[in-house]
Amino acid sequence: MLSRVADSLYWMSRYLERAEHTTRLLDVNLNLMLDESTSSADRRWPRLLQGLGRPRRLKWEGNPYTLAHTLTFDTTNPSSVVSCIISARENARHMREQISTEQWHRVNSLYLEVTRPGFKKEMTLEATSNSNDAPIAFLQQVMEAVHQFQGVTDSTMSHGEGWHFIQVGRFLERATATTLLLEAYNDDLWLQPERATDGNEYLEWMGLLRSATAFEAYCKVYTADLTPERIFEFLLLDPEFPHSLRFSINALQEALIAIQRQSGKRRADDLHRLAGKLASSLAFASVDEILDRDVIGYLRRIQQQCNAIHETIYQLYVNYSIQAALAG
Repeated sequence: MLSRVADSLYWMSRYLERAEHTTRLLDVNLNLMLDESTSSADRRWPRLLQGLGRPRRLKWEGNPYTLAHTLTFDTTNPSSVVSCIISARENARHMREQISTEQWHRVNSLYLEVTRPGFKKEMTLEATSNSNDAPIAFLQQVMEAVHQFQGVTDSTMSHGEGWHFIQVGRFLERATATTLLLEAYNDDLWLQPERATDGNEYLEWMGLLRSATAFEAYCKVYTADLTPERIFEFLLLDPEFPHSLRFSINALQEALIAIQRQSGKRRADDLHRLAGKLASSLAFASVDEILDRDVIGYLRRIQQQCNAIHETIYQLYVNYSIQAALAG
């Protein structure tokens, strides 16, 4: 596969996963405003920004609707929802012949909606009304569109090398997002385990699970007994839930092995070592040991490992030299 095609498939998938993750966090936090106090709002929205990796030039200034509008529609912010949709569609356009017609229709329809004349003006007018309903309909539209794209990807695209690059982008982005989300909630959930809880904190715990589409799945495993330790264990170490860190890294490792097998690359040892080491550490990890130590340090080491995997993917499949390509 050409390096530019692999690069476009990889980033198309990452941008769509990032857009879906951002919309989900905004949707959850806007809905939680119905039950929040002023003090909880002052904690919740800065925490959302931290969970999104602290986007540049963005800070909490006291108005959740303005912040939500900026994170959704501001095209000067490369991580906004609309910016991610535009970037995903541009990458899809670059290798249109490599994806199915159904995939192209899904991503292009979403792009045409967010770039149609008058769209930005309409959304700006809705934001100034301070109505909770203003961005939520659009956020739900984006989430549904991304889920549809992922569904038609799995059902209409051959599960060859290109499909596996899409999986790599999706699950590497998801793994990074999950660690950032857990880090953002550390002070409120795991830093003071002996602190007495109240009703508002249960809402925060539910908000974290819903931010990872995990509330119903968690309840099927642990019933409705919400505890910070079990939430952390579920989102970090559950091997069967698609948004847990362990599941994401296992899926990433499987995709990388498949790419190596189909591409015939003989220099993939370093990449497989990085992915395998991270997958093994999660498979044998104990939540009690992690919580007894430096949780933030543990999560940031995982983020560093994810970054190292990304850089190694680029060295091996995208930015390689001619000599390296001839060497296999």
